[in-house]
Amino acid sequence: QVQLVESGGGLVQPGGSLRLSCAASGSISSINAMGWYRQAPGKQRELVARITGGVYADSVKGRFTISGDNAKNMVYLQMNSLKPEDTAMYYCNYFKYLKNYWGQGTQVTVSS
Repeated sequence: QVQLVESGGGLVQPGGSLRLSCAASGSISSINAMGWYRQAPGKQRELVARITGGVYADSVKGRFTISGDNAKNMVYLQMNSLKPEDTAMYYCNYFKYLKNYWGQGTQVTVSS
């Protein structure tokens, strides 16, 4: 089994920064199969960034950076120049053998 625990969310003013962390445990073969998604109220869950290929959503390119530590099974999302439209629940994701694993999410709210 795989367990994912996110942390680092909170309330931040527009233009501010946050760093999200995801601690992975269990049957993790590589953090390269991990990424971050987000879901705003009334909207579908969407990809934010993935480790493999350095994939980013167009809306966050140049502002967010995904990184990881294989030795610690940790994945991070550095979020800079935050905008109100970045407000959402952010989820850590691990994809293995055609199955998605999700954490419980961490709330990010960007508001003045």
